Amino acid sequence: MASEGIHRFVNTFNTKLELPVQQHLKNVYACLAMSTLAAGVGASIHLFTDILQAGFLSSIGAIAFFFLLIFTHDDNGKGMTKRVGYLLGFASLTGMGMGPLLEHVMLVNPGIIVTALIGTCVVFASFTICAIFSERRKWLYLGGVLFALLNSLMLMSLANIFFGSTILWNAQIYIGLLAMCGFVLYDTQAIIEKRRMGSKDFVAHSLDLFVDFIGIFKRLLIILTQKEQEQQKKRKN
Repeated sequence: MASEGIHRFVNTFNTKLELPVQQHLKNVYACLAMSTLAAGVGASIHLFTDILQAGFLSSIGAIAFFFLLIFTHDDNGKGMTKRVGYLLGFASLTGMGMGPLLEHVMLVNPGIIVTALIGTCVVFASFTICAIFSERRKWLYLGGVLFALLNSLMLMSLANIFFGSTILWNAQIYIGLLAMCGFVLYDTQAIIEKRRMGSKDFVAHSLDLFVDFIGIFKRLLIILTQKEQEQQKKRKN
């Protein structure tokens, strides 16, 4: 039964997407896998060594790598190694920037990190498959709503600097998680359509998905940690 399901899945995948698009997605997800691994290395450097720590310099470095990647154009594959290097540099420093959050989570319950990572992979894979097998361009119409949500989240974040509201903070986390899931749908279909229109820049496309993946992971970490802290308080009482 399992083999039949896999065979049916592969056949549907091959029917749904043209060969050039399939190859492009393979490159995109290979880059995404490398980026995720680089982020893990960056986080480990912060947690387990004294080489580098998350802080102002690592944040500036991540921003620098991001803009180097954005403004280094893909000239038909020329300079691809350099652009992949910029992507991995950005990913590793992004992972390092998550170091303080991971330290806090480890103090509460180290198992949360594994649970959040597995949850992120499941959520990301589910929404990716949904985007690939949905009607063509169906989720591209989410773009306006998602960017409006991001603007709202920025305003809520600024407002909460002054109010310090727990309700507002929780709303940011849960709405942000919803937005990141929506962006997986949107970005996946956008990547497919961009490739159909001739764009072969799989490095930049993998950057979009990496940002979505990290966004989901961070929010799941926070949600699971908050729930664990509440349970610990109840047990103490």
